[in-house]
Amino acid sequence: MKMLKVVALGATMIASTFSFNTAAQAQGRLNAAVADWTGAIVTCRIVTTILEREYDYKITHVELPSGNATMEAIAGGDIDMGCEYWPSYNPSKGEWFEEWGGPGVIKIVGPTGVVGKSSYYVPRYLVEGDNAPAKDLKSFADLANYVDLFATVETGGKGRLIGCPALNWECDDQGRADAYGVDFEAVVLGSETALWAEMQGAYKREEPFVAYAWEPHWIHAELDLVSLELDSYGDGSAWPKSGWAEDVTIHYAADRVFGKHDEALAMIANSRITNDVQAGLIYAIDVEGRELEDVVDEWLDANEDTWRTWMQ
Repeated sequence: MKMLKVVALGATMIASTFSFNTAAQAQGRLNAAVADWTGAIVTCRIVTTILEREYDYKITHVELPSGNATMEAIAGGDIDMGCEYWPSYNPSKGEWFEEWGGPGVIKIVGPTGVVGKSSYYVPRYLVEGDNAPAKDLKSFADLANYVDLFATVETGGKGRLIGCPALNWECDDQGRADAYGVDFEAVVLGSETALWAEMQGAYKREEPFVAYAWEPHWIHAELDLVSLELDSYGDGSAWPKSGWAEDVTIHYAADRVFGKHDEALAMIANSRITNDVQAGLIYAIDVEGRELEDVVDEWLDANEDTWRTWMQ
């Protein structure tokens, strides 16, 4: 896909400009945006912990909702860098990144290694098996044939679509339902925690539900879910009557950081966390209830041979 090529080429180009012979900048300081989902948080903490321990950096983590709020904070000088940006989720990326037609106020540092996929999911018991009530439900458009199955008191005669957990994620769930002509009402639950709790509760009761979710995430290890087919994202011009682009997620930083923190940025550009690795880390934090710092420390202790190569 075009977007994947742009991200990969951008990361390669930027990584090639780093000077690997620069001495580590003692007591360097960076303000890092902390995203609002566990996967991005734990991936970010891995690289920032390495910066603190191996490069003598002081990292200030600032909690911000993902999207334009973070971009504006970086452009305004309050934040220096961020982790795990999903390009398809921000239609305004062209205002910031040169790779998407912008002025380059914010630049790609490198791919995280996580390749994101978003869709709407239904439990497998709805679509497979002798007693499945929706055996012909394969695509998002097919929801038009199952409005009554998904209707609730909350939505009246319309089907209930559990959308992205926060409006600032810019998923446009209702716009997509309207564009496809399916008589569903998109419900915003307000938080990621509420989204998973809603899905888990309905699944336990074996109730019908259709909900937004993404990969990698621990929810797919706990629940047996099937994604609904959506029209290809293509060049984005059909949005929201399409699915999402497959995201090669990236680390990013303000243009002003380049040339001042090149050795730190080079390490970040070399870092890679796979979907499977991240899913396991998310599970440890969100399901097992372990502390973020403990999970990061354990991973670093067990994978020193891996992250030491990022520093070369």
